[in-house]
Amino acid sequence: MYEPNVVGDWQEYDEHAGLRVRVHRLESGEPPRGRDDAAQGLTYFRVRVTVENRGERNVGIHLEDGQVDVRIGPDGESAFLDWRNSQFIEGFDVYPLRRATAVLYAAGPEASLSHVDVQVQLRVDEEWTGRRLWSGGIDVHEGPAVNPSGGVREGLAHQIGVFLQEQAEEGTA
Repeated sequence: MYEPNVVGDWQEYDEHAGLRVRVHRLESGEPPRGRDDAAQGLTYFRVRVTVENRGERNVGIHLEDGQVDVRIGPDGESAFLDWRNSQFIEGFDVYPLRRATAVLYAAGPEASLSHVDVQVQLRVDEEWTGRRLWSGGIDVHEGPAVNPSGGVREGLAHQIGVFLQEQAEEGTA
């Protein structure tokens, strides 16, 4: 069964030795050049996508518009992506032991931001990689936390794993 990565996890690519990517720093934040008029009434957030080369040769990386999809809420509705404020990786050579980071600005209804899915498909040396998915949320803590009643709340990664396991079991019945 395929399980998504949790925001902050590194994902390695088997077809490109030493290349890995992660979605991280999913947080509320206003865009640097002002809000887009189409995002009126929505809450802005930013997400970083970092590509790291731990291999022995440099690789050309492309992470442009259309290669990142951001979905929010329990129904997976598309978030508003502010392409004007976002910073992509366009034809950058990532040398061994170096990184390149894209910063994307998106917006959605505040109530839907506790569940954010980010799907990334890199282009490496003119070759497309497989799509990878990360799940997280704005103001959601990854580790176990104590709730006001004194019990321990399960971490988001565990909750996602349990949900996917239940879905897989329902499909096999």
